[in-house]
Amino acid sequence: MDALRIGDQAPHFTVKGVFQGEVADYSLSAYKGKWLVLFFYPADFTFICPTEVVGFSKLAKEFAAEKCAILGVSVDGVDSHRSWAAELGGLEYPLLSDID
Repeated sequence: MDALRIGDQAPHFTVKGVFQGEVADYSLSAYKGKWLVLFFYPADFTFICPTEVVGFSKLAKEFAAEKCAILGVSVDGVDSHRSWAAELGGLEYPLLSDID
């Protein structure tokens, strides 16, 4: 598979994620025809990632005003995401688990 570039269509996926403590399935098809920021970060509870993760959360209402959703993805499971989001004071968008 060739590397994806900005503006390329992302491949379909369905994964578990956590938003406001609740676990649900998230799929790319749910955002079809909408703007979406899909970003990946290495792992929960690291010293590098909180800045970006919290930064997106602080701007989530501004993204929503432009009809743009945000999804964060890492290799951690939903239990780790739930704990980390709580430690960060809550997030305004889902964290998805790509453990495979």
